[in-house]
Amino acid sequence: MNGKAPGQTPRLDAVQRQELVHVIEEGPIPAVHGVVRWRLCDLVQLVHERHRISVSEQTLSRYLRAMGYRKLSARPRHHAQNPEAVVAFKKTSTTGWRRSRRAMLRASR
Repeated sequence: MNGKAPGQTPRLDAVQRQELVHVIEEGPIPAVHGVVRWRLCDLVQLVHERHRISVSEQTLSRYLRAMGYRKLSARPRHHAQNPEAVVAFKKTSTTGWRRSRRAMLRASR
């Protein structure tokens, strides 16, 4: 007996993992699943409901990363944000970086 010990058997078999991939690729249906995007806690609950298997978020995250998935989140936006006002502000606002008065005086000498 040489090499590493085999470790614990995976909680999800290949068929269950393929079903999980299909569910993730299809995305949630808000009326059915009650969410607009999948979170790990939602997927853990889904796995428990469908297969009666308890999997931690950390373990499920490890499975998903091994299958090539990464956590992506969009930058939040305020619901009442005016796109025209944002563009106008960007055009008229001054730059955020300016030389200090001391550096300007040194440069003028």
